[in-house]
Amino acid sequence: MTSKSRIFSEVDFEQEGKQQGFLRLPHSVHRSAYGWIAIPIVVIKNGPGPSVLLTAGNHGDEYEGQITLMKLCRELEPAAVRGRIIMLTAVNFPAAIAGLRTSPIDDLNLNRSFPGDPDGSPTEVIAHYVERELLPISDYAIDLHSGGSSLMYLPSALIARATDDELTGRQLDILKAFHAPLSFVMSPREDRTMLAAAQRTRVAAMGTELGGAGSTSVQSLAVAERGVRRVLKHVGSVPEMEVGQELIPTRLMEVGGSDYYVHSPDYGFWEPLAELGDEVRAGQTAAAVYCPETPWREPVMTQFDRDGTILCKRVPGAVHRGDCLFHLATDCP
Repeated sequence: MTSKSRIFSEVDFEQEGKQQGFLRLPHSVHRSAYGWIAIPIVVIKNGPGPSVLLTAGNHGDEYEGQITLMKLCRELEPAAVRGRIIMLTAVNFPAAIAGLRTSPIDDLNLNRSFPGDPDGSPTEVIAHYVERELLPISDYAIDLHSGGSSLMYLPSALIARATDDELTGRQLDILKAFHAPLSFVMSPREDRTMLAAAQRTRVAAMGTELGGAGSTSVQSLAVAERGVRRVLKHVGSVPEMEVGQELIPTRLMEVGGSDYYVHSPDYGFWEPLAELGDEVRAGQTAAAVYCPETPWREPVMTQFDRDGTILCKRVPGAVHRGDCLFHLATDCP
Protein backbone atom coordinates (compact mmCIF):
# COMPACT_ATOMS: atom_id res chain seq x y z
CA MET A 1 0.00 0.00 0.00
CA THR A 2 1.29 3.46 -0.90
CA SER A 3 1.21 6.20 1.75
CA LYS A 4 0.78 8.95 -0.86
CA SER A 5 -2.69 9.97 -1.95
CA ARG A 6 -3.83 9.20 -5.48
CA ILE A 7 -5.89 12.41 -5.46
CA PHE A 8 -4.46 15.21 -7.61
CA SER A 9 -5.18 18.81 -6.59
CA GLU A 10 -5.73 21.46 -9.25
CA VAL A 11 -4.99 24.15 -6.65
CA ASP A 12 -1.64 25.01 -5.09
CA PHE A 13 -2.02 25.33 -1.32
CA GLU A 14 1.02 27.63 -1.08
CA GLN A 15 -0.02 30.05 -3.82
CA GLU A 16 -1.15 33.52 -2.79
CA GLY A 17 -4.59 34.71 -3.87
CA LYS A 18 -7.89 32.96 -4.50
CA GLN A 19 -8.07 29.66 -6.38
CA GLN A 20 -10.97 27.42 -7.23
CA GLY A 21 -10.86 24.06 -8.90
CA PHE A 22 -11.16 20.38 -8.17
CA LEU A 23 -9.54 17.55 -6.31
CA ARG A 24 -9.31 14.82 -8.95
CA LEU A 25 -10.04 11.37 -7.54
CA PRO A 26 -9.25 8.72 -10.19
CA HIS A 27 -12.31 6.56 -10.84
CA SER A 28 -12.17 4.03 -13.66
CA VAL A 29 -15.59 2.54 -14.39
CA HIS A 30 -17.44 1.03 -17.36
CA ARG A 31 -18.84 4.43 -18.37
CA SER A 32 -15.45 6.18 -18.17
CA ALA A 33 -12.25 4.18 -18.33
CA TYR A 34 -9.92 7.07 -17.43
CA GLY A 35 -12.35 9.21 -15.49
CA TRP A 36 -12.09 11.05 -12.20
CA ILE A 37 -14.46 12.34 -9.52
CA ALA A 38 -14.33 16.13 -9.29
CA ILE A 39 -14.44 17.34 -5.66
CA PRO A 40 -14.81 21.16 -5.59
CA ILE A 41 -12.22 23.08 -3.56
CA VAL A 42 -11.57 26.77 -2.91
CA VAL A 43 -8.34 28.05 -1.35
CA ILE A 44 -7.75 31.66 -0.30
CA LYS A 45 -4.27 32.64 0.88
CA ASN A 46 -2.92 36.02 1.88
CA GLY A 47 0.37 36.25 3.76
CA PRO A 48 1.01 34.98 7.29
CA GLY A 49 -1.78 33.85 9.56
CA PRO A 50 -3.70 30.78 10.65
CA SER A 51 -4.65 27.98 8.29
CA VAL A 52 -8.33 26.99 8.56
CA LEU A 53 -9.99 23.98 6.95
CA LEU A 54 -13.76 24.26 6.43
CA THR A 55 -15.67 21.16 5.28
CA ALA A 56 -19.30 20.33 4.56
CA GLY A 57 -21.05 17.49 2.78
CA ASN A 58 -19.21 14.85 4.83
CA HIS A 59 -22.71 13.38 4.79
CA GLY A 60 -24.48 14.25 1.57
CA ASP A 61 -27.98 14.65 3.05
CA GLU A 62 -26.89 17.47 5.38
CA TYR A 63 -27.36 20.79 3.62
CA GLU A 64 -26.83 23.70 6.03
CA GLY A 65 -23.05 23.46 5.93
CA GLN A 66 -22.92 23.05 2.17
CA ILE A 67 -25.03 26.16 1.61
CA THR A 68 -23.00 28.13 4.17
CA LEU A 69 -19.68 27.35 2.48
CA MET A 70 -21.06 27.93 -1.02
CA LYS A 71 -22.00 31.44 0.09
CA LEU A 72 -18.70 32.03 1.84
CA CYS A 73 -16.46 30.86 -1.01
CA ARG A 74 -18.08 33.40 -3.34
CA GLU A 75 -17.98 36.23 -0.81
CA LEU A 76 -14.45 36.04 0.59
CA GLU A 77 -11.60 37.73 -1.24
CA PRO A 78 -7.86 37.56 -0.44
CA ALA A 79 -7.62 41.13 0.85
CA ALA A 80 -9.89 40.26 3.78
CA VAL A 81 -7.97 37.09 4.73
CA ARG A 82 -4.93 36.60 6.94
CA GLY A 83 -3.27 33.24 6.38
CA ARG A 84 -5.12 30.52 4.49
CA ILE A 85 -8.70 29.23 4.27
CA ILE A 86 -9.40 25.89 2.57
CA MET A 87 -13.05 25.20 1.74
CA LEU A 88 -14.50 21.85 0.66
CA THR A 89 -18.19 22.53 0.14
CA ALA A 90 -18.94 18.84 -0.58
CA VAL A 91 -16.06 16.78 0.75
CA ASN A 92 -17.84 13.48 0.01
CA PHE A 93 -18.95 14.68 -3.42
CA PRO A 94 -20.64 11.45 -4.62
CA ALA A 95 -22.80 11.39 -1.48
CA ALA A 96 -23.59 15.12 -1.75
CA ILE A 97 -24.73 14.89 -5.36
CA ALA A 98 -26.93 11.89 -4.49
CA GLY A 99 -28.30 13.54 -1.33
CA LEU A 100 -27.31 10.47 0.70
CA ARG A 101 -25.56 9.97 4.02
CA THR A 102 -23.29 7.37 2.42
CA SER A 103 -21.58 7.27 -0.95
CA PRO A 104 -23.65 5.65 -3.72
CA ILE A 105 -20.39 4.28 -5.16
CA ASP A 106 -19.12 2.18 -2.24
CA ASP A 107 -21.91 2.62 0.36
CA LEU A 108 -19.39 3.92 2.90
CA ASN A 109 -19.91 6.63 5.50
CA LEU A 110 -17.01 9.09 5.20
CA ASN A 111 -17.29 9.99 8.88
CA ARG A 112 -16.64 6.36 9.79
CA SER A 113 -13.80 5.89 7.28
CA PHE A 114 -10.81 7.73 8.77
CA PRO A 115 -7.84 7.34 8.60
CA GLY A 116 -8.76 6.00 5.19
CA ASP A 117 -6.74 4.13 2.60
CA PRO A 118 -5.00 5.63 -0.46
CA ASP A 119 -5.57 2.35 -2.33
CA GLY A 120 -9.11 1.81 -1.09
CA SER A 121 -12.55 2.69 -2.40
CA PRO A 122 -13.40 6.35 -3.20
CA THR A 123 -14.64 7.18 0.30
CA GLU A 124 -11.52 5.68 1.88
CA VAL A 125 -9.31 7.63 -0.53
CA ILE A 126 -11.08 10.89 0.41
CA ALA A 127 -10.65 10.16 4.13
CA HIS A 128 -6.96 9.45 3.63
CA TYR A 129 -6.45 12.69 1.68
CA VAL A 130 -8.15 14.78 4.36
CA GLU A 131 -6.17 13.18 7.20
CA ARG A 132 -2.77 12.99 5.50
CA GLU A 133 -2.79 16.03 3.20
CA LEU A 134 -5.23 18.69 4.44
CA LEU A 135 -5.29 18.41 8.24
CA PRO A 136 -1.47 18.50 8.57
CA ILE A 137 -1.41 21.94 6.86
CA SER A 138 -4.25 23.27 9.05
CA ASP A 139 -4.32 24.90 12.48
CA TYR A 140 -8.11 24.79 12.85
CA ALA A 141 -10.93 22.78 11.27
CA ILE A 142 -14.71 23.02 11.24
CA ASP A 143 -16.68 20.05 9.92
CA LEU A 144 -20.28 21.18 9.38
CA HIS A 145 -22.97 18.55 10.01
CA SER A 146 -26.68 18.30 10.78
CA GLY A 147 -29.00 15.39 11.48
CA GLY A 148 -29.45 14.46 7.82
CA SER A 149 -32.50 12.55 6.65
CA SER A 150 -33.02 10.38 9.73
CA LEU A 151 -32.44 12.76 12.66
CA MET A 152 -33.36 16.25 13.83
CA TYR A 153 -31.12 18.18 16.23
CA LEU A 154 -31.54 21.32 18.23
CA PRO A 155 -29.05 23.63 16.43
CA SER A 156 -25.78 22.95 18.19
CA ALA A 157 -22.00 22.75 17.92
CA LEU A 158 -19.62 20.22 19.42
CA ILE A 159 -16.11 19.05 20.08
CA ALA A 160 -14.71 15.61 20.88
CA ARG A 161 -12.83 15.61 24.17
CA ALA A 162 -9.11 15.14 23.48
CA THR A 163 -6.69 13.02 25.48
CA ASP A 164 -4.82 16.10 26.68
CA ASP A 165 -6.10 19.30 28.24
CA GLU A 166 -4.17 21.65 25.94
CA LEU A 167 -5.90 20.46 22.75
CA THR A 168 -9.27 20.25 24.49
CA GLY A 169 -8.79 23.84 25.64
CA ARG A 170 -8.04 25.05 22.10
CA GLN A 171 -11.12 23.25 20.85
CA LEU A 172 -13.31 24.71 23.59
CA ASP A 173 -12.03 28.13 22.59
CA ILE A 174 -13.37 27.88 19.02
CA LEU A 175 -16.51 26.07 20.19
CA LYS A 176 -17.39 29.03 22.40
CA ALA A 177 -16.51 31.43 19.59
CA PHE A 178 -18.93 29.63 17.24
CA HIS A 179 -21.62 30.50 19.80
CA ALA A 180 -24.37 28.04 18.85
CA PRO A 181 -27.49 28.05 21.04
CA LEU A 182 -26.24 24.73 22.47
CA SER A 183 -22.64 23.52 22.59
CA PHE A 184 -21.65 20.09 23.78
CA VAL A 185 -18.56 18.01 24.47
CA MET A 186 -18.57 14.41 23.26
CA SER A 187 -16.86 11.74 25.29
CA PRO A 188 -14.39 9.68 23.20
CA ARG A 189 -16.47 6.98 21.49
CA GLU A 190 -15.28 6.71 17.89
CA ASP A 191 -11.82 6.96 16.26
CA ARG A 192 -13.01 6.86 12.63
CA THR A 193 -14.45 10.40 12.42
CA MET A 194 -12.95 13.58 11.03
CA LEU A 195 -12.75 15.03 14.54
CA ALA A 196 -10.71 12.00 15.60
CA ALA A 197 -8.46 12.49 12.58
CA ALA A 198 -7.96 16.12 13.59
CA GLN A 199 -6.91 15.05 17.07
CA ARG A 200 -4.36 12.65 15.60
CA THR A 201 -2.85 15.57 13.68
CA ARG A 202 -3.08 18.02 16.62
CA VAL A 203 -5.59 20.28 14.86
CA ALA A 204 -8.10 22.18 16.98
CA ALA A 205 -11.36 21.02 15.41
CA MET A 206 -15.07 21.30 16.04
CA GLY A 207 -18.23 20.06 14.41
CA THR A 208 -21.88 20.99 14.31
CA GLU A 209 -25.33 19.42 14.39
CA LEU A 210 -27.35 22.24 12.88
CA GLY A 211 -30.81 20.77 12.38
CA GLY A 212 -31.71 17.99 9.99
CA ALA A 213 -34.84 16.18 8.75
CA GLY A 214 -33.29 16.25 5.27
CA SER A 215 -34.06 19.96 4.96
CA THR A 216 -32.95 23.41 6.12
CA SER A 217 -34.47 26.27 8.06
CA VAL A 218 -33.94 29.98 8.57
CA GLN A 219 -32.70 29.29 12.11
CA SER A 220 -30.27 26.49 11.25
CA LEU A 221 -28.71 28.40 8.35
CA ALA A 222 -28.35 31.52 10.50
CA VAL A 223 -26.57 29.53 13.22
CA ALA A 224 -24.23 27.98 10.64
CA GLU A 225 -23.35 31.19 8.82
CA ARG A 226 -22.93 33.31 11.94
CA GLY A 227 -20.93 30.60 13.71
CA VAL A 228 -18.39 30.09 10.93
CA ARG A 229 -17.93 33.85 10.65
CA ARG A 230 -17.39 34.17 14.40
CA VAL A 231 -14.68 31.51 14.40
CA LEU A 232 -12.88 33.02 11.39
CA LYS A 233 -12.84 36.39 13.12
CA HIS A 234 -11.89 34.93 16.51
CA VAL A 235 -8.80 33.06 15.24
CA GLY A 236 -7.64 36.07 13.20
CA SER A 237 -8.31 34.52 9.81
CA VAL A 238 -10.72 37.28 8.72
CA PRO A 239 -10.14 40.03 11.31
CA GLU A 240 -12.76 42.42 9.97
CA MET A 241 -15.44 39.79 9.40
CA GLU A 242 -18.99 40.99 10.06
CA VAL A 243 -20.55 38.62 12.60
CA GLY A 244 -23.85 40.27 13.52
CA GLN A 245 -25.22 41.14 16.93
CA GLU A 246 -24.20 39.37 20.11
CA LEU A 247 -26.29 36.40 21.15
CA ILE A 248 -27.26 35.02 24.53
CA PRO A 249 -24.51 32.81 26.02
CA THR A 250 -24.24 29.32 24.60
CA ARG A 251 -25.45 26.51 26.86
CA LEU A 252 -22.45 24.24 27.40
CA MET A 253 -23.40 20.57 27.70
CA GLU A 254 -21.88 17.11 27.35
CA VAL A 255 -22.84 13.82 25.72
CA GLY A 256 -21.43 10.78 27.45
CA GLY A 257 -21.81 7.04 27.06
CA SER A 258 -24.48 4.68 25.80
CA ASP A 259 -26.99 5.68 28.48
CA TYR A 260 -27.41 9.03 26.70
CA TYR A 261 -29.01 7.24 23.71
CA VAL A 262 -32.39 5.58 23.20
CA HIS A 263 -32.68 2.94 20.47
CA SER A 264 -35.68 1.16 19.02
CA PRO A 265 -36.29 -2.19 20.74
CA ASP A 266 -38.23 -3.64 17.78
CA TYR A 267 -39.35 -3.25 14.15
CA GLY A 268 -42.45 -1.25 13.25
CA PHE A 269 -43.79 2.29 13.63
CA TRP A 270 -42.70 4.40 16.56
CA GLU A 271 -44.65 6.84 18.68
CA PRO A 272 -42.47 9.46 20.40
CA LEU A 273 -43.58 10.24 23.94
CA ALA A 274 -41.26 13.23 24.33
CA GLU A 275 -40.03 16.03 22.07
CA LEU A 276 -36.87 17.92 21.20
CA GLY A 277 -35.78 20.17 24.02
CA ASP A 278 -37.75 18.32 26.71
CA GLU A 279 -36.13 17.70 30.07
CA VAL A 280 -36.57 13.99 30.86
CA ARG A 281 -35.87 11.71 33.81
CA ALA A 282 -34.29 8.27 34.11
CA GLY A 283 -37.01 5.62 33.84
CA GLN A 284 -39.41 7.92 31.95
CA THR A 285 -41.12 6.23 28.99
CA ALA A 286 -39.52 7.45 25.76
CA ALA A 287 -41.40 5.73 22.94
CA ALA A 288 -43.79 3.00 21.90
CA VAL A 289 -43.10 0.77 18.88
CA TYR A 290 -46.11 -0.77 17.13
CA CYS A 291 -46.02 -3.82 14.86
CA PRO A 292 -48.09 -3.28 11.67
CA GLU A 293 -48.25 -7.04 11.02
CA THR A 294 -49.94 -7.78 14.35
CA PRO A 295 -51.88 -4.60 15.19
CA TRP A 296 -53.65 -6.30 18.13
CA ARG A 297 -50.34 -6.80 19.93
CA GLU A 298 -49.35 -4.37 22.70
CA PRO A 299 -46.61 -1.97 21.59
CA VAL A 300 -43.05 -2.49 22.80
CA MET A 301 -42.04 0.34 25.14
CA THR A 302 -38.64 1.86 25.74
CA GLN A 303 -37.40 4.37 28.29
CA PHE A 304 -34.74 6.94 29.02
CA ASP A 305 -31.86 5.52 31.04
CA ARG A 306 -30.78 8.82 32.55
CA ASP A 307 -31.84 12.40 33.22
CA GLY A 308 -31.10 14.91 30.48
CA THR A 309 -32.26 17.26 27.73
CA ILE A 310 -33.41 15.79 24.40
CA LEU A 311 -30.88 17.09 21.90
CA CYS A 312 -31.75 14.83 18.96
CA LYS A 313 -34.84 12.98 17.72
CA ARG A 314 -35.38 10.49 14.89
CA VAL A 315 -37.40 11.75 11.90
CA PRO A 316 -38.87 8.74 9.99
CA GLY A 317 -41.80 6.99 11.62
CA ALA A 318 -40.74 3.52 10.51
CA VAL A 319 -37.98 1.90 12.58
CA HIS A 320 -35.75 -1.14 12.69
CA ARG A 321 -34.47 -2.64 15.90
CA GLY A 322 -31.38 -0.64 16.86
CA ASP A 323 -32.34 2.66 15.16
CA CYS A 324 -31.53 5.72 17.28
CA LEU A 325 -34.73 7.38 18.49
CA PHE A 326 -33.33 10.05 20.82
CA HIS A 327 -30.11 11.17 22.35
CA LEU A 328 -29.66 13.36 25.36
CA ALA A 329 -27.24 15.93 26.64
CA THR A 330 -26.55 17.08 30.20
CA ASP A 331 -25.22 20.39 31.47
CA CYS A 332 -21.48 20.47 32.08
CA PRO A 333 -20.59 20.61 35.79
